[in-house]
Amino acid sequence: MTELAHKVRGSHRGAPLPSAAMSGGTILLVEDEQNIASLVSLYLRNEGYTVEHVTDGASALAAAQRIEPVLVILDVMLPGIDGLEVCRRLRASSAVPIIMLTARDGEVDRVLGLELGADDYVTKPFSPRELVARVKAVLRRLDRPDEPAARADTLAVGEVAIDVDRRIVTVAGEPAELTAKEFDLLAFLARNRGIVFSRDRLLQTVWGYERPVDTRTVDSHVKSLRQKLGAGGVVVQTVRGVGYKAEEPRG
Repeated sequence: MTELAHKVRGSHRGAPLPSAAMSGGTILLVEDEQNIASLVSLYLRNEGYTVEHVTDGASALAAAQRIEPVLVILDVMLPGIDGLEVCRRLRASSAVPIIMLTARDGEVDRVLGLELGADDYVTKPFSPRELVARVKAVLRRLDRPDEPAARADTLAVGEVAIDVDRRIVTVAGEPAELTAKEFDLLAFLARNRGIVFSRDRLLQTVWGYERPVDTRTVDSHVKSLRQKLGAGGVVVQTVRGVGYKAEEPRG
């Protein structure tokens, strides 16, 4: 049994499963380790989701077209077509939310997944409760069109312009292709320009997590966001030891 399976099984002993929320919708789970898939499926079904489980990339692409899931949980290390390539292909034709599962802890892998269009990532070993919380947070954002990211028509910081209603970002008039979460992060910081937010606060406000989990998620999104904004990336500023803010560059 894998280290992750041991940890997940350990978290299940002596503790009741989360109460069913009957959230509805089908989640596509792409995971080739059966022990992990069974436990994750159990937790998701207990929350009211239907789970379609496949074990390889080709099956994932076929299933995504067939069932039109509300969210995809996608392992990076898969037989055949790997998870990063599956993510790229899904994102080319669909806006379905994607949460990546990865045993890799390197920043390059995390950023690559985000650049390919993943909405979030979870590093193994993980708690199934944390994964379910992230699933709910991602779907909750989709169900709330009146969230702060949609309460203004246009935001601007320096050369970066944000059309909130159409979810379009331009830098000096040139379009920047952002993922949904990168857009939400940028819009939130721009709306509150000059205010410094901790990573925990951003996880709670932008991601919707009830309690902070992994602050590296914020760092990875900020790095990817800056790269995609190019010269405009300077408006997302790091306040060392505190967090991030949006501010026009001086000079």
